[in-house]
Amino acid sequence: MLIDSHGRKVSYLRLSITDRCNLRCLYCRPPSDWTFLSHEQILSFEEMFELVDVANVAGVEKVRLTGGEPFARKGFIPFVGRLHAKYPALDLRITTNGTLLAGRIDEIREAGISCLNISLDTLQPRKFQEITGVDGYDLVRASIDACLKAGLRVKVNVVALKGINDDELPGFVDFARTCGIDVRFIEFMPIGYQSRWSRDNYWPSQEIISEVEKLVPLEEVLEASRNSGPARMYGIAGGSGRIGVISAVSNHFCESCNRFRVTSDGKLRTCLFSDKEYDVRSILRNPNHTTRELLDLFDRANREKPMGYRLLQEREKNQVCERSMTAIGG
Repeated sequence: MLIDSHGRKVSYLRLSITDRCNLRCLYCRPPSDWTFLSHEQILSFEEMFELVDVANVAGVEKVRLTGGEPFARKGFIPFVGRLHAKYPALDLRITTNGTLLAGRIDEIREAGISCLNISLDTLQPRKFQEITGVDGYDLVRASIDACLKAGLRVKVNVVALKGINDDELPGFVDFARTCGIDVRFIEFMPIGYQSRWSRDNYWPSQEIISEVEKLVPLEEVLEASRNSGPARMYGIAGGSGRIGVISAVSNHFCESCNRFRVTSDGKLRTCLFSDKEYDVRSILRNPNHTTRELLDLFDRANREKPMGYRLLQEREKNQVCERSMTAIGG
């Protein structure tokens, strides 16, 4: 088991499949001078499979596959199927922008996925293009509908942007209530090189919930699983959907953090707000490496895992993390 000096146990791995993405969201990728990692720098699927093997030995119970955009990488769905076949009890999830799912929903379900997190920051096509740089709103909405029709659970992730999508709260509440889905507002975080983050477009979670309560009665729902993630969820009266907030800036959840992140180029990060990385790739690519070496690296990284809110407080006036969110894997 990976238990750190604060008594936190790692049971959740976020694994970035690729840094490539077909969108250029204003809060994620820098506006210019962007270069994707080369093929040689990215972990192979075999290396990622071994990484999950070792994480399972270390007590990881949940794996979230992220990007960039994971479906942009060829062979991604068969890789998911292999993971599910070997570890049927593993809680295997995917976060996607939803633009590349057309015609693949049955494949995804057959690979063992029952729930998808889909990013959608606006319910207006023109604003979608302004936020992402791509005219893809209809693709995402069609993907959500197709997932629901196929019986997949959908969670919609919305980056909360003051002055950009804060006027759409009634629409998102209605979307959650009528479709029976979770809509989760994620506080805009000061992360990444050339990020557009500023206090002017920071929309705190407590303000979001206060505004939602003016629209509909809410009742907080306590998640049963320790691997449910950091979202605080609220049931909507008269509907099956829920509203959630992830308050990484205003109300940190460091004390209960149970996750590691591994970037697509094989760097282990114990905290989203820390630039410290541990080189998993060099071990995986040593032909004489052992499982023990990887476990020892995990253990060392975990012992050095910080309280992220302290880093955020120290660097509040500066960008936190040199790498962009698409490179980190969110």
